Amino acid sequence: MMADKLVSNARELTNTEYFYGHRACAGCGGSLALRLAMKVLGPRTFVAIPANCMAAVSFLYPQISFTTNSMITPFPATAAVLSGIEAGARALGLKDYNVVGFAGDGGTADIGIQALSGSIDRRDRVIYVCYDNEAYMNTGIQKSGLTPFGSKTTTTPAGKNIPGSVGRKKDMFEIVAAHGIEYAATASIGYPEDFLKKIGKAAICKTTSYVHVLAPCSTGWGFPVEKTVEMGKDAVDCGLWYLAEYENEKFVLNRKPKEFSPIGDYLKKQARFRHLKEKEIDYIKAGRDKKWKKILENWKG
Repeated sequence: MMADKLVSNARELTNTEYFYGHRACAGCGGSLALRLAMKVLGPRTFVAIPANCMAAVSFLYPQISFTTNSMITPFPATAAVLSGIEAGARALGLKDYNVVGFAGDGGTADIGIQALSGSIDRRDRVIYVCYDNEAYMNTGIQKSGLTPFGSKTTTTPAGKNIPGSVGRKKDMFEIVAAHGIEYAATASIGYPEDFLKKIGKAAICKTTSYVHVLAPCSTGWGFPVEKTVEMGKDAVDCGLWYLAEYENEKFVLNRKPKEFSPIGDYLKKQARFRHLKEKEIDYIKAGRDKKWKKILENWKG
């Protein structure tokens, strides 16, 4: 299968880097997600990034951290710019190339959702990657539409009467799937082989594809910098994040833990959640169980 070949090539080219020399924080999950994805997509890749951490740390004149063609887009326009790049490449008769956007959770679920919806509707042959660190980290750790319940941010401070963010995290994976997209997937940098394979599958799509990767942020979440990959794995293992695909109009669960690791252990490793009381942790657990009941009743796996 072509996707497996792309992933195999990425493994063989471990010494070839297409994204490096950035100035991200130590332990940055977003930069790791970009680095892994670019290993699969390779040198003939056009990259577009809106205003987010990766734009801030990668485009520092006179240096750039991509070895491929890349540009910064207006904040709400990632997918629209991708569409323009793809149309231009097609008009020039280019062959064997990828067009990919890397947008954060706020730039996807909030500010950029209109352009993403339009790209899917037009069936443009582009890859959209949302690296989800669950807040607007670049501008000071503000709440986004993908910030989970109970998370302390600068716009949802935790106090005596309010447990941080009180909203629920948007399910962007299902929102995108509802468009009838050719391929969509969730991933985590805690399970890199799964992520690599999904990027490979997205790359061979003939229309818009979408990969949503959980990318823990040491700075915004409040955990030691060497624990980033571990946190990405723990989120999956405790059931607060899942690995799945939407393909051929069907949802498929890629990983089903035999039993979940304790949610409280995962939450208490992060400063953003350490204020939570047991009743609030129980509320989060109940939400997880409700979500998984739906998944197991309706999805293959």
